[in-house]
Amino acid sequence: MSNVIDSETFTNPQPDRDYIIYINIPEFTCLCPKTGQPDFATIQIEYVPDQLCIELKALKLYMGSFRNQGAFHETVTNNILDDLVNMTDARFMRIRAKFNVRGGIYTTIVAEHTKSDWQIPATVVLPE
Repeated sequence: MSNVIDSETFTNPQPDRDYIIYINIPEFTCLCPKTGQPDFATIQIEYVPDQLCIELKALKLYMGSFRNQGAFHETVTNNILDDLVNMTDARFMRIRAKFNVRGGIYTTIVAEHTKSDWQIPATVVLPE
């Protein structure tokens, strides 16, 4: 039940460089498909753009489109990843959905995408 993403992107200003964009969305809401009660989460997006970057106002509107939809935590997290990867063709993307407590249980779902031709750069460790 993936939302149609009517989102805008913009051209990556540094497409020859790998860099990470972190986006934190602390007010995500969807509905429990069993009870209809609201589920609240913080959605964290980390991605290495290729040619396109996500425009933030459009992302805000897209995230708000889940507000009245029933979806399991696992489904909504993977749908967000699929939609954003399809929109941007990112080299790497990770979605971390940290759902608030319900019935004494916290749920965190992590979904990732790595472009098949992208090599993860080696970690640089600088002396202290």
